[in-house]
Amino acid sequence: MIFDYALGGLVTVLLLGYLIYALVRPERF
Repeated sequence: MIFDYALGGLVTVLLLGYLIYALVRPERF
């Protein structure tokens, strides 16, 4: 149960980081 929660949190952080990176550097997309 704790592992599933940690995995979900990690995926959420990665997605947020990718979205922020795409917004900061739009010339690469």
